[in-house]
Amino acid sequence: MRLDIITIFPDYFAPLGVSLIGKAMQRGDITVEVHDLRSWTHDPHRTVDDTPFGGGPGMVMRPEPWGEALDAIVGIAGRRARPAGDAGPAGRPQLVVPTPAGALFDQAAAAELAAFEHLIFACGRYEGIDARVADYARTLMPVRELSIGDYVLAGGEPAVLVMAEAICRLLPGVLGNADSAHDDSFGAGVGPMHGLVEGPAYTRPRTWRGLAVPDVLLSGNHAAIARWRRDEALRRTARTRPDLAARLAGSGMSARDRHVLSEAGFAVSGDDVAH
Repeated sequence: MRLDIITIFPDYFAPLGVSLIGKAMQRGDITVEVHDLRSWTHDPHRTVDDTPFGGGPGMVMRPEPWGEALDAIVGIAGRRARPAGDAGPAGRPQLVVPTPAGALFDQAAAAELAAFEHLIFACGRYEGIDARVADYARTLMPVRELSIGDYVLAGGEPAVLVMAEAICRLLPGVLGNADSAHDDSFGAGVGPMHGLVEGPAYTRPRTWRGLAVPDVLLSGNHAAIARWRRDEALRRTARTRPDLAARLAGSGMSARDRHVLSEAGFAVSGDDVAH
């Protein structure tokens, strides 16, 4: 996979060079290029922003450097973007624009983006990027405007770090154990944790400061362990993410799932039980 990141703060992305993604970069499995947007300015002050038309507070990022940056990066990749309607993800770039106004970036979105060979990230600042940039980009490639949560950041850089981590860890060979992703919280349609947050995890020693590892995890009974893990995931989801628990209830559950959620204080009607 190739990641091109456009930003006015290139040093922000040093963390991508460490940990599992850094190792994947060293192996050549992931290529990351960070581009300074100011490289495509042509005035002595390297200006990337201006006052908004119609008035209002703050500044808006100008379209000219963004247009030149996108044109150049598509060229750097050595590819010509296919029409935006082309359904095949392989071989064409996709532009990702972090914005609080975008659709929610979740595990399913991460899995979808992991199927692309080339992602371009546009890090906005101030009051955002001139809207014509996204309109223009859609003539070259698919564009996704995504939000990592219902809050506002100073710029798109932290959101891109989050997205890049979530996407790249799903690529083959990035995780040491490929099965780890199947048991993630919010599993994308597969695995026992689909639609749930993960339950608690334990390691040695068996007893630490008077606190013991649950007996079932030491039993060697894999079916019982799997059921315990799902039960704990259900309980934690009911406690910390009742919105996810409600969505799960609406999709149908086993009688055991319903019982566990009920014990956790989450009301589930009998009609929601899967038979």
